[in-house]
Amino acid sequence: MTSASALFQGQTPLAVRMRPTSLDEVAGQGHLLRPGSPLVTLAGADSSASGSAVSVILWGPPGTGKTTLAQAIARSSGRRFVELSAITAGVKDVREVMQEALTQRDLYGQSTILFLDEIHRFTKAQQDALLPGVENGWVVLIAATTENPSFSVISPLLSRSLLLTLRPLGDDDLGALVDRAVTDPRGLDDRVVLSDDARSSLVRLASGDARRALTALEAAASVAADHATSGADDEDADEDDADADDPRPVITGDHISQAVDRALLRYDRQGDEHYDVISAFIKSIRGSDADAAIHYLARMIEAGEDPRFIARRLVVSAAEDIGLADPQALQIAVAAADAVAFIGMPEGRIPLAEATVYLATTAKSNAAYTAINAAIADVRAGGFGRVPVHLRDAHYAGAKRLGHGKGYKYAHDSDIGIVTQQYLPDELRGKRYYQPTSHGAERDVSARLEKIRRILDGG
Repeated sequence: MTSASALFQGQTPLAVRMRPTSLDEVAGQGHLLRPGSPLVTLAGADSSASGSAVSVILWGPPGTGKTTLAQAIARSSGRRFVELSAITAGVKDVREVMQEALTQRDLYGQSTILFLDEIHRFTKAQQDALLPGVENGWVVLIAATTENPSFSVISPLLSRSLLLTLRPLGDDDLGALVDRAVTDPRGLDDRVVLSDDARSSLVRLASGDARRALTALEAAASVAADHATSGADDEDADEDDADADDPRPVITGDHISQAVDRALLRYDRQGDEHYDVISAFIKSIRGSDADAAIHYLARMIEAGEDPRFIARRLVVSAAEDIGLADPQALQIAVAAADAVAFIGMPEGRIPLAEATVYLATTAKSNAAYTAINAAIADVRAGGFGRVPVHLRDAHYAGAKRLGHGKGYKYAHDSDIGIVTQQYLPDELRGKRYYQPTSHGAERDVSARLEKIRRILDGG
């Protein structure tokens, strides 16, 4: 019986061994690999034609093939390949690469591909050091980033490069990748059998990440091999998954579960996924989809998002998107924030979920939010006048001599608590900022406000 140690001892990680050697082996990213596309052109370019290829910035989630594409292009084109990581490299390292690339070009006619991983970690000064080499064609830069280059890469470098967006791998691409890793001599070399349920689990857990799929496959293969060696699976083996006479270990869904405790969510608290998920969370609440809102809440919780951040966003959502359509919503959101601070996690997930469902299912109005934004816009544009004389403070010495407070009507002297009186400056008289909707409790507010405005205007 094949043992786990015989299968895996001394080997480099499966994800590294299975890295494609050409663009034909790359899984997914078909939108970037069509004939005549920049990457295909770059891969097929004559290595002696230095300066003829444009630099590119590859932007996409982890495990979508950024490093793979760079290495495959270098191999296919015959160019010299140099790899730097922004985590460890400095300005000195960049300049040394540029100088050597210039030497290789001038002396041997060979161009260089510089693959810079995680370029978003480079400071402005470090990115500036790349500019001479890129601009003068000393290197073809292939930079990779998981963060939006518009915010993390300097403009001069962006303008000299093509920005290409990589997409998470689809289920079919991941399935084909896993199948190849099981049979390929570089991978598991057909020494294990992958059951259908295990294959489905790998694709689901990978969440578009090829590296995650291969890492989980390798760990599950080790578990299956250990179980097969110990005979632990003899009674539970599924005859449908493999022939009874086949001595190879069978990877089952249970092995996947044992190897991977839970799906590691593609969620960077400092990166784009952080903003994408919280955006989807708030928009789902605004759109009254409680199920979607709970889903995104779960993703944030499982990824270790700060629950105080989630609670703050709920408070904002209650005020911005619900407002006076349901005044209780803000109180519930604040109570959830207080509860999380009081009891902590994991129990804090419960009041967060309660508030999320309440906000998603209650009536919505952004009228108060719109009103304050419109008023602020007027103020910033100079659309404000002097406070009417009858509203000015009359308590300090000499104020009455200036006429401050003269003609002011005390609202409580009226039987209905409202008097005809101008409150806005003359320049904004008759301006309407708050326009209530007919949703929820704001419907009553709308009717009352209409009566109030008629009284104030003397109508």
